[in-house]
Amino acid sequence: MSEPEKNIHASCVAIGAKGVLLLGSSGAGKSDLALRLIDDGAQLVADDRTILFTDKGALWAKPPASIRGLIEIRGVGIVKMPVRARVKIALVVKLGKEGMRLPVHRPWKAPLKDTAQVPQITLDAHYASTPAKIRAALKAFAQGLFSDTFITK
Repeated sequence: MSEPEKNIHASCVAIGAKGVLLLGSSGAGKSDLALRLIDDGAQLVADDRTILFTDKGALWAKPPASIRGLIEIRGVGIVKMPVRARVKIALVVKLGKEGMRLPVHRPWKAPLKDTAQVPQITLDAHYASTPAKIRAALKAFAQGLFSDTFITK
């Protein structure tokens, strides 16, 4: 029997088949970053509130029914848009001050038990490069493309 669902303060988008969970306090830029990712081809899953659940040990996300297909665009209003019903989470992005240039990657501690580990990175949502960094991180984690030096062998 799976654990109950958990409704958390986060936005979520799907880039292809991969879910990206955007965590941050109010005003951190979750909705704005989600909008920039959507403008570049991602699909909205949930804005500001996201329901997490597990399926066969994997972490999944879906929108709460009350806000399904809605995104807040600051200065514009609440806008309806196409939505993905659910997505498997492949990356967690904590929004805030970026740390070291070459961080040590640690998995996100999901609020549900017995969930497969999901990589977490910390990015500043306000940089123009943040959507590109998210796409690069998805690819790097999926394909093991990280290196600890510029020296080639």
